[in-house]
Amino acid sequence: MIHRMKQIPFTVPTQGPVQNSRRGDVRLQEEAAFGGGSEPTSPTGKRPSVEIPGAYALGSIDPSLYKIADEDDDYDVPRDHIGRIWFAVEYERETEKLLVTLIKAKNLPSRVLGNDNGCDPFVRLYLMPDERRYLQSKFRKKTCNPKFEESYVFQVNSRTIDDRVLRLTVYDVDRHKRHNVIGHALYPLRDHDCLLEGRLVVWRDLEKEVSETTSDRGEILVSLSYNNHLERLTVSVFEGKTFKRVDGVTTVDSYAKVSLMIQNKMVKSKKTEVVKKSTSPTYNESFTFKLPVTSLDTASITLTAMQYYSGHKDKAIGRVVLGSFMFARGKELDHWNEMVANQKEQVSHWHVLS
Repeated sequence: MIHRMKQIPFTVPTQGPVQNSRRGDVRLQEEAAFGGGSEPTSPTGKRPSVEIPGAYALGSIDPSLYKIADEDDDYDVPRDHIGRIWFAVEYERETEKLLVTLIKAKNLPSRVLGNDNGCDPFVRLYLMPDERRYLQSKFRKKTCNPKFEESYVFQVNSRTIDDRVLRLTVYDVDRHKRHNVIGHALYPLRDHDCLLEGRLVVWRDLEKEVSETTSDRGEILVSLSYNNHLERLTVSVFEGKTFKRVDGVTTVDSYAKVSLMIQNKMVKSKKTEVVKKSTSPTYNESFTFKLPVTSLDTASITLTAMQYYSGHKDKAIGRVVLGSFMFARGKELDHWNEMVANQKEQVSHWHVLS
């Protein structure tokens, strides 16, 4: 469910992120991460790790600005329900900033039967496909209905915003200080029309397991080859299979876009020629990228099958991300690791578009 919101000012603390001159990453100062220097109420007594290049926490927000979300406080709790979470999302295309406000959660499971205070929750916010780094909320003690009212900023290139998915994972800290996952909520940013929708308040029911993969968009045959002496990555796109038609068109004119990302930043993007009137196109094109050996663990390749429209904006049929453990899982991760282990060899695999 989605609510439209009025314009809400975000106030940045006086000590914000600083620039690391050596690496060029935007680092998070601890004082800014937790609302101007206040200590998080962590049961472990330690500050959680929230350092992400180009991302940082803002201070607390005025909860009265989000009273519209209270309209959904009373709802029919589904069977096997593990909680619901509310958050607000806005993308500023001019500054390429994704503004996320974590508002609250309700009906989280209690560790003590019949006691609605048997939960010590906190939330981690990820910008997928990066699963290793996150921003983290403050801890809330003894409540199954926590109010967070905290704001965060992710720096996201406008050319890659549609490839990213906001994931919120809710944890409970038990009496042994173990962090137990309660559930996850996903918000694909390709579903967020930045120009039309502005800031939205969104709720999602938590799920035990989440998956973005779908198998009805088609497949693509790709090869990877890396030459460590030349520090050169070669990506070859051979063919597609059973591409899903966008907007119900009877024929598909398509091309493949290949983008090199380092630490979630676009380095270079290239594309094949357009193949007309085929849902199983043949491309047979190769692209080379300069990629230092030291960047292999922080690099990824995003392949996007695009439906071409003459005179109109092209639309994505589906995509696949190949990269290290930081960016990929399953067959996509295995393909990348096989490439790294077999220097200069061409390693080819079919991949399902998602």
